[in-house]
Amino acid sequence: MKNTNRHILRWQIAIQEYRGNITIVHQAGNIHKNADGLSIWASPNTPDNPTYVPADAEPQITIERINIIDVGTEFFEEDSIGFTHDWCTLIPALELSYKTIIHASTRKTPAMSQKGWNP
Repeated sequence: MKNTNRHILRWQIAIQEYRGNITIVHQAGNIHKNADGLSIWASPNTPDNPTYVPADAEPQITIERINIIDVGTEFFEEDSIGFTHDWCTLIPALELSYKTIIHASTRKTPAMSQKGWNP
């Protein structure tokens, strides 16, 4: 499969789970005669082809996520210096911030939208 067209390979992988359970039948029509994907010949894997992949090319891997598991607690302790963890003192300030912030689309505060007055 080194010289397989990548588009055809994608379709082969997508329909291989249905192998033996389906039959593909071509129905000729007047619309999209030039776009019959099942009868297009595979493109040659040559350097002048835009989808060219060298035979000795290493596969490219995209890093989707990095998990950091060996971080000591010192990092988190230094990061939280000066912050209070007493939620009883934080909640009233957060509540006031939420109730008095002006929404971008309505140009009103949540309290004005719900109760008709600002705190």
